[in-house]
Amino acid sequence: MIPILVTGSNGQLGNELRCIAGNYPAYGFLFTDVNELDITNATEVLFFFNQYKPSFCINCAAYTAVDKAESDMEKAFLLNADAAANLANAASKFKTKLIHISTDFVFDGRKSKPYLEDDLTAPLNIYGKSKLRGEEMCLTENHETLILRTSWLYSPFGNNFVKTMQRLGKEKTEIGVIYDQVGTPTYAHDLANAIMEIITGKHSDTSGIFHFSNEGICSWYDFAVAVMTLSDLNCRVKPIETMDYPTPAKRGHFTVMNKKKIKEAFGISIPHWQESLKKCIERIDYDKTN
Repeated sequence: MIPILVTGSNGQLGNELRCIAGNYPAYGFLFTDVNELDITNATEVLFFFNQYKPSFCINCAAYTAVDKAESDMEKAFLLNADAAANLANAASKFKTKLIHISTDFVFDGRKSKPYLEDDLTAPLNIYGKSKLRGEEMCLTENHETLILRTSWLYSPFGNNFVKTMQRLGKEKTEIGVIYDQVGTPTYAHDLANAIMEIITGKHSDTSGIFHFSNEGICSWYDFAVAVMTLSDLNCRVKPIETMDYPTPAKRGHFTVMNKKKIKEAFGISIPHWQESLKKCIERIDYDKTN
């Protein structure tokens, strides 16, 4: 069996990888979270890699509380940068292919067309700065690292925008959602499938930065309306401006990412966000009744 180490496996992407692991009998998955492997401890990481010698490492671990990061900078950088560097260093020493998950928050959102992988980065908040530092440290420690930037991740697992909208849609008759921040939702299940397509494909040794989200673009308002509609919730969604909903962390107004590079490099087909949202909500409904 080809061993694949998955860090942060209790999160959204890690759980989706658990769901599809059975489709890959030639691969042995090592699903870990902080209780099994503390990736902030460089010695522990090296010991783990030496013991299990993974062929691939998918780093799903991250500090993702965007607003909280503004007052918790040390922990954000520890998990998003230092820990990523520990994995990259170990991956380099043990010839492991590291796939590191990053974010659209590395951009300032001031462009008017989708961001390319080599566009100028200029994060607006601590979370984005810590993730950008993680990218830089990964590529410094191990230039063979493959970095996947994604955006607006959601799934049936954990806390995310879709589940929050469903909860609010049941509790309230009207909510306000920001319409002047535009991006693309990403169904974690689609990202998990894309990662496995990369690992099992002909070009699994490819390195560098790639963008992955679902196809299409929308605002948070559009996304919320779609959630309410597909969930059969009679909650009116009112469009509001960013200035009407101040948050500790600044956010960009346009962070759509161009995905031409990943599609051409790996032959990946990416579903539209509306199609994937429908599938996710169907899964959530199924899980509630079974």
